[in-house]
Amino acid sequence: MHRPHTVSRTPAPDAEYLMRDTTSHPLAYTPAYKTSVLRSPRLSLISLQQSLSEVTAPVFRAEELGPKDNDLILNYAKSGLAIGERLVVHGYVHDQIGRPVKNALVEVWQSNASGRYRHKKDQYIGALDPNFGGCGRMLTDANGYYAFRTIKPGPYPWRNRVNDWRPAHIHYAISGDGWVQRLITQMYFEGDPLIRSCPILGVVPSEEQIRGLIALQDSSAFVPLDSRAYRFDIVLRGHRATLFENHVQQAPLEGAGPPPGRAKAARAPSEGSAAASAASLGARS
Repeated sequence: MHRPHTVSRTPAPDAEYLMRDTTSHPLAYTPAYKTSVLRSPRLSLISLQQSLSEVTAPVFRAEELGPKDNDLILNYAKSGLAIGERLVVHGYVHDQIGRPVKNALVEVWQSNASGRYRHKKDQYIGALDPNFGGCGRMLTDANGYYAFRTIKPGPYPWRNRVNDWRPAHIHYAISGDGWVQRLITQMYFEGDPLIRSCPILGVVPSEEQIRGLIALQDSSAFVPLDSRAYRFDIVLRGHRATLFENHVQQAPLEGAGPPPGRAKAARAPSEGSAAASAASLGARS
């Protein structure tokens, strides 16, 4: 996949975002997750006034993405189809206020069905699939909706403690309207018994937040005789404009009008639209 050429989004004069809720994130230093010991800062982070560096972000265009970028079953296929359980994953990207984040870039990567990544440093004995690359990307639509097709990733052992295993998961990276909305996270699957014993998920602050990382099976989006489906919604930081006065560190934009009013709440997902998107994905092979 080629890297898209991007331009920066033009910020609104009231573009400041809500402050990050640090209590919703795991602590950086969590010895039970061994690699956090060397990766975590030893001093407290400093909160800075938001500037153009935080409230702007690249703009991505649909024509810069390939037609199979959101189809991990086909986008690396060479001599056949990828091996494993076929899935459709779909959902909505909203901000904290409930508004859809349109034209957000959603990037995903994962192991194959045997639990192995296509990476030179992954030496797990699980077999590599010559027809599965394990990565994809897509843009959200005007309602914040996204969908992709893939193979269910397998669990794998890792060198944290003796006999630690990672649950099946898919990595996400989301780029929204501003860099402060940038989110790196992981999606897990409903009913996986390894979730409760995973040291990484064990540092998530609350049971409610762990549930927010688990995709639920969505039978309304199944593709008959083809694929099951899972629903995974994502929440990014929201603009402060509807709640507080903003003080972005920038000169006023010439000719800027008053702040816009509150946007309408995000449209509730409909079974018809979800099923139609899933069926479209299933029709490609």
